Amino acid sequence: MALVHDLITQNRTGNAIGLPCFCTANEQVLRAVLAYASTHNFPAVIEATCNQVNQDGGYTGMTPADFVGWLKGMAQDAGIPMENLILGGDHLGPNPWKYEPLDQAMTKARAMVKDYVGAGFTKIHLDASMACGGEPNPSFAQIAERAADLCAVAETHAPDPGKLVYIIGTEVPIPGGETEEPAALDMTSPARLADTIGTHHDAFAARGLTDAWARVVSVVTQPGVDFGHSSIYPFIPAKAQPLSDAILNHDGLTFEAHSTDYQSTGALADLVKQHFFFLKVGPELTFRFREAIWALAELEDQTCPTPSNIRDIIDQQMTDNPGNWQAYYTGNEAEIATQRIYSYSDRIRYYWNDPQVGAALQTMIANLQQITIPETMVSQAFMGLEFGNIPTDPNQLIQSHITRCISRYYQAAGFTS
Repeated sequence: MALVHDLITQNRTGNAIGLPCFCTANEQVLRAVLAYASTHNFPAVIEATCNQVNQDGGYTGMTPADFVGWLKGMAQDAGIPMENLILGGDHLGPNPWKYEPLDQAMTKARAMVKDYVGAGFTKIHLDASMACGGEPNPSFAQIAERAADLCAVAETHAPDPGKLVYIIGTEVPIPGGETEEPAALDMTSPARLADTIGTHHDAFAARGLTDAWARVVSVVTQPGVDFGHSSIYPFIPAKAQPLSDAILNHDGLTFEAHSTDYQSTGALADLVKQHFFFLKVGPELTFRFREAIWALAELEDQTCPTPSNIRDIIDQQMTDNPGNWQAYYTGNEAEIATQRIYSYSDRIRYYWNDPQVGAALQTMIANLQQITIPETMVSQAFMGLEFGNIPTDPNQLIQSHITRCISRYYQAAGFTS
């Protein structure tokens, strides 16, 4: 992880450089990220969350080893050098089992961390902030003690613990995003930042994790950015300045910014300037993917005699299986129907792996590959494409549309082609 340490040193000394972190398990999105990184010879940080991937399969059905094998196959297809691929584990802790008693939840969290580092994940976000089994909300000290417990597991079971870097801190929405539209954001204060760092330092020291502490590189804090189902909370640099200044009092540390999706490119660049080194993005990637699918479905309806009806199929699957969105969206029937498809929180992303949806997607792509779509129609469906360089293959159109998100994150992080 020499690259990460070198870039962090540059960031702390005033060079506006950071790293985008792409947190998704969507195959088309991952292929687009890897293709872009390969083309420009950029590092690619790919992350999986504790809910997406764990020893029980998560909602993707993949264990950490499964995910790594799958991702490495795509990386080889894209031609990206393995040294440019950094694997991150996000919110690793007891969250998937938080309704179980603490001892059971932590036992399972230890097993998950062991599997993550054993599979080759090297960027590890330790998050033991959630109450388990009905206990009161844990204190900062308890959170830190549990994080150190999990760190000890990682250090014991990683093939080369010296390659691990750690992220601590948890002042962000739970994995999966906000359950309600946030009315206001509670920005992290310098005092809370110091408390987070101090309690974790003491907990690591108590377990003899001095070497591991030297590889803690970032703290997750709330700089005043988030998004809800229909609202975006933009970054205001002046309000975050005290927090930004405070990190320089702690040797070697930067921030990791979560929920940066839908911020302007300028706001993302401002975050990097203020030492929010890691820029996490997830739902915006699959939001762009959904936009591309909706545009292609419109082209298919206009050009194919037997269209896939993918939009109707996914709407039906979401209606029949509402578990991934029902607790999130409120309003009348029309408002909820709009949110299911167009919400910033993008709960539709949980349905792309549904077998019926997947089959419809394959049918749509096959249908469009069998015809020559006029460039004028593509231009209408995918507005803003450069004339003379308009792709007509559906897979290319999907990839180029997702790249609208990918490219701006690299740009904001200081990577130029």
